[in-house]
Amino acid sequence: MSYFRVLGLEKEPFSTSPDPAFFYRSLSHKTALHRAEISLRLRRGLTLILGDVGTGKTTLSRILLQSLKEEEGFIFHLILDPHYKSEFQFLSSLIKMFQVKPAFRSTMDYKEALEKYLFQKGVEENKTVILLIDEGQKLTPSLLEILRTLLNYETNEYKLLQLIILAQMELLPRIRRINNFMDRISLKYIINPLDEQEAKEMINFRLQQAGYQPHSSLFTDGAITRIHAHSQGYPRKITLLCHNALESLVMKEQSLVTEELIQELIEQEVR
Repeated sequence: MSYFRVLGLEKEPFSTSPDPAFFYRSLSHKTALHRAEISLRLRRGLTLILGDVGTGKTTLSRILLQSLKEEEGFIFHLILDPHYKSEFQFLSSLIKMFQVKPAFRSTMDYKEALEKYLFQKGVEENKTVILLIDEGQKLTPSLLEILRTLLNYETNEYKLLQLIILAQMELLPRIRRINNFMDRISLKYIINPLDEQEAKEMINFRLQQAGYQPHSSLFTDGAITRIHAHSQGYPRKITLLCHNALESLVMKEQSLVTEELIQELIEQEVR
């Protein structure tokens, strides 16, 4: 039997997969979502969401897409890993993704075909075309230059391509070195780690989403304090440590995650 069923849970509460149903919306995440949605609806162009590893950027992107996908006026395209060997390979990927048929196979023809596609969808059909790129820190300067060119396509009122880049902080100094890229950014937002109260709320939220009936807490306040201190508030680290704690709880035939149990798990990590 799975450990979560032994504890009265219906699902795995601390999976590290980007499941929107288990996404705890901290103040920082809610602000990022709200501001990004406004930017998209106004068709302002480039939204840049930054954060360290494990702050919840990928799951946030899924939430954003989920919240808008039911609306007919939006067309979504998603790149999970922007690792391309050349500009032409990147353009070829966009051509295939957008289902565009250029007249010839050249960089110039591909760019012209993409511009026609964006004009057709954005102006003639009044659609909002969104390209969301995760792991944006992998974008090379040449790929960023292509994206900058695509952001030049616009009407007098709005950008034809809505670009969302989610990336680690290391991307920021690189784009600052690219001429006329920083001024294309309509929204730049940095996701911060959780404070201790938010960490507690996140743990309880995920347990409840997994079917836990909160007649009593599975985690003591001391355990949560230790979890937050060790994870430094990063959701992915909190999730992994909580998963290990629940597994250990079952193996030890105990019913409460204590500070001592968390400390034991932390010590095991460094052995």
